[in-house]
Amino acid sequence: MRKIIDYRSDTVTLPTENMRKAMFEAPLGDDVLGEDPSVNKLQKLAATITGKEDALLVTSGTQGNQIAIKAHTVPGDEIIVEEISHIFIHELGGSAAISGVQTKALHGKNGIMDPREVEKKINIEDDHMPGTKLICLENPHCMAGGIVVPLDIMKSFSEIGKKHNVKIHLDGARLFNGGTYLKKDVREITGYVDSVMFCLSKSLCAPVGSMLCGTREFIGKARRIRKMIGGGMRQAGIIAAPGIVALEEMTQRLEEDHEHAGILARAIADLPGITVDLHNVQTNMVFFNIKQAAVFAKKLEKEGILCWDTSGETIRLVTHYYISREDILYTVEKFREILNQ
Repeated sequence: MRKIIDYRSDTVTLPTENMRKAMFEAPLGDDVLGEDPSVNKLQKLAATITGKEDALLVTSGTQGNQIAIKAHTVPGDEIIVEEISHIFIHELGGSAAISGVQTKALHGKNGIMDPREVEKKINIEDDHMPGTKLICLENPHCMAGGIVVPLDIMKSFSEIGKKHNVKIHLDGARLFNGGTYLKKDVREITGYVDSVMFCLSKSLCAPVGSMLCGTREFIGKARRIRKMIGGGMRQAGIIAAPGIVALEEMTQRLEEDHEHAGILARAIADLPGITVDLHNVQTNMVFFNIKQAAVFAKKLEKEGILCWDTSGETIRLVTHYYISREDILYTVEKFREILNQ
C-alpha cells in the first residue's frame, strides 16, 4: 500500500513509542482533586519552561485561549485581536458566547498588528464605551503562514499593556516553533505576556492537550473556569504523560521540520502556476497560491499527498515529525508531474 504523506496539519501526528510507553506506565490520580502526579509534573514543567508561576492542563488550544479570555475579563469588557487570528476566526465566537466580551479585530501585516495602531484603539472605560482589558497576540501566526512575531514587537506590546493596565495573552499554539525560528529560549517570548497557551498536540506529537501558563492567581481562576465549562478531568495523567515526553524530547528537533518546509517551498516556488512568498516560510508551514486550489489538492490526494486548500486559490502544507526528506522530494516530483499534465 502506498504511503500517505499527510501535510494537512501537524496535529495529524501519532504519539511516539516513548509517549505510548509513558501513557501505559503513567502514575495516576484524580486531577480535579489535584492528586494526579503526572498532571502535576507536567504543569510544573510547563510553568518552568515558560517562566511563569503556574500552569494548567487543558483539553485544547481553543479551550486554553477561551479560559484565558474569561479569566482576564468580565462581561462587557473589550478585547483586541488580529483579524485573521485563531481566536477571532476559528474559535466559534467563543469570546462572545463564553465571556460576553466585545471583540475589536484589527488588521495586521502578515498577521502582525502594529503596536502603535493598537495603542490608538485602546478604549478607556466610560459611560459610553467598554474598556479594553486584554490584547490577544498569536505567535507564530498560523493563517499568516507561520510568521513569527519579532521580539521587539512583543516588547512594545508588553510596554503598552503596562502603560494602559491592559493584560496581554499569547496564543502560542506553536510556541516552540517560534523559539526555534528565533533561536531563543521560549521564555524570551513569554516574558512579554501575562498569560500564554501552547499546544502539546501541534508539532510535538502528543495525542491531545494544551497548557495555559501565568501567575498563580491567574491559574487559580483559570482552574475554576475550566471546571465550569466541563474541562475538569479525573485520571488525566494518561494525557499528561505523553505531554511530558513532548516537552522533554520533541521541542529541540523542530529545526528539522523548518528545514523540510524551506526545501519544499523553494522547490515548488520555481514551478509554473505556483506562487510562494518565501519570506513568509519561517516555521513548518508553506502556503502557496495556485488557480483552482481544490482541484489541485484532489490531484495530489490521488498520489497519496494530503493537504488543505484554505481558499479558492491557496493551499497549506505543514511539515512535522512524520514527514521525511524523502517525502519532500516525492512531493516535489508529483507537483511537477501534475503541473505538466
